[in-house]
Amino acid sequence: MKIIIVSVSERTREIGIRIAIGAKTWDIRLQFIIEALTLSMIGGIIGIIAGVSTSVVLSNLSGWPTVVSPVSIFLAFGFSGFIGIFFGFYPAYKASLLNPIDALRYE
Repeated sequence: MKIIIVSVSERTREIGIRIAIGAKTWDIRLQFIIEALTLSMIGGIIGIIAGVSTSVVLSNLSGWPTVVSPVSIFLAFGFSGFIGIFFGFYPAYKASLLNPIDALRYE
């Protein structure tokens, strides 16, 4: 959430320009929700790769059989996406309510 809030504050001028030329509030919200979702999905993929790799390495080193079920992978990936949407909504909502005049004067 903090990363998206920083992204909104750094791109205030861009948001102001988009609103001034006719972007709807939903267009602004969708831009930041997609950005948050993309970041969380990339993090989810990295986490899944790290988890499966660690499981394989520990299985080979210790000799214990490990099983990583596809359901747990899909659940982790889905939860990652949910977190991205959930924590990306507030900064997206805040960005969509910016006054274009104030946003263009920002900095």
